[in-house]
Amino acid sequence: MKILVLSWEFPPRIVGGISRHVAELYPELILRGHEVHLVTVEFGHAPRYEVVDGIHIHRVHVGHSHDFFHWIANMNESMGRHGGKLITEEGAFDMIHAHDWLVADAAIALKHTFKIPLVATIHATEHGRCNGIHSDSQRHIHRKECALTAEAWRIIVCTNYMRLEVERIFHAPWDKIDVVYNGIRPEKKQLRPHFDAQGFRRCFAHDDEKIIYYVGRMTYEKGVSVLLSAAPKVIWELEGQVKVVLIGGGNTDALKRQAWDSGIWHKCYFTGFMSDEDLDKFQTIADCAVFPSLYEPFGIVALESFAARVPVVVSDTGGLPEVVRHEKTGIVTRTNDHNSLACGILKVLKDPDFARQLTENAYADLEIRFRWDKLAQQTEAVYGRVLHERSQVYWE
Repeated sequence: MKILVLSWEFPPRIVGGISRHVAELYPELILRGHEVHLVTVEFGHAPRYEVVDGIHIHRVHVGHSHDFFHWIANMNESMGRHGGKLITEEGAFDMIHAHDWLVADAAIALKHTFKIPLVATIHATEHGRCNGIHSDSQRHIHRKECALTAEAWRIIVCTNYMRLEVERIFHAPWDKIDVVYNGIRPEKKQLRPHFDAQGFRRCFAHDDEKIIYYVGRMTYEKGVSVLLSAAPKVIWELEGQVKVVLIGGGNTDALKRQAWDSGIWHKCYFTGFMSDEDLDKFQTIADCAVFPSLYEPFGIVALESFAARVPVVVSDTGGLPEVVRHEKTGIVTRTNDHNSLACGILKVLKDPDFARQLTENAYADLEIRFRWDKLAQQTEAVYGRVLHERSQVYWE
C-alpha cells in the first residue's frame, strides 16, 4: 500500500504530540510492507527531502505570513502543490492520511483532485480545548475540523472518550470512527551507562527534596495552575522537602506570579524547554509526574512516565482515565480540584512501596496496550477496510 501522509509537524519540528505520534507510527507500517511519503513543513537546517526510518520526508517551504491563519493557508497551498506533484510523478497512491485540521484544505483538495480516499486522525478538538466555541478564530478552526471529519472516509481517534466527542461535536456517524491508542517505544527511555544521576539531580533539587514534575505546554487546558494550587499542601505535609519542577515552553508569567503570591516560589523551578536527552535523564531522578489537565484527549506524557518508571498522578478528564488505571498504573484525581490533586501526590510520595507497584504495573501495561507494532496493525486494518470499500464504488 502506498500512503501519502500530511502533518504540520514532524521531528525536528515538535509543537505537540502529533510529531512523536507520526514519527513512531509510520516506521512500523513500513515494516509491514507499506510505502509512506510524508509531507510536512521545513524547519531549521532539516533537509527538504530525506528518508527517516523508511519514511520519505518531504518538507515544503511556507512563505511569509501576517498571522497564524494566513500561515496555515500558505502551508496548505504548498502541501497541496507538492502532494499533487508527488502523486503525478510517483504513481498512484492508495490512501491519504491527514493529521488534524491544520492540513485539512490540502488533504481534501488532493482527495477530490486525484480521487484517493482520505483517512483523518483527530488528535484534539477546538471545542474540547476551549470548552465550547466562543470566538471567530475558534469558529474558523471548528469549521475546518467539521470539513475534515465530513470528507474523511474514516476517522481515527486516540481514545473512546474522543470517539464520543467527535461523534457529538461533528455529528460524525459512530461506525465511521475507529479508536487506535497512541503508543511509545519504551526502549527509548533506556539511558547510557555511567550516568551521574546524583550530580544531575542536584541541578534541580537538594538531596533531601522529593521532585514533583510537570512536562508539557504551558497552556490553560494543561492545568498547571491547579498543580501550583496543590503545591502548598504537599510542601506543608512533607515539611518543605519538595521541589516542583515545571518543564516546557510558553508564556509562564502568570504561573510564576501565582507561585510567588502563594509563597512557594523558592520551591518551584521553571526550566523552560528541555531537550529529549535531558528529559530522559530527568525522569530517572524524579519522584512523581503530575498531569492535571483540564482537557486531554489522550496524554502521551503519561506513557513516557510509564516508560521511565515514574509514578503518575493525573486528572480524570478526557482520555486520561483510559490511559492511567486508578491505583493500578497511577493515581487519577478530580479535574480542577487542587485538594484532590494534592492528596494524590501525597499518596505516591508517602508510600514508596505503593509507588513502586504502580510503576511496575504501568511499565507492564505498555507491552499490553501501547506497543506501536500492535497499533500499526490496527491502523493497517482501517486502511484495509477503506481500500475494500473504495473498490466497491464508482467515483465520478
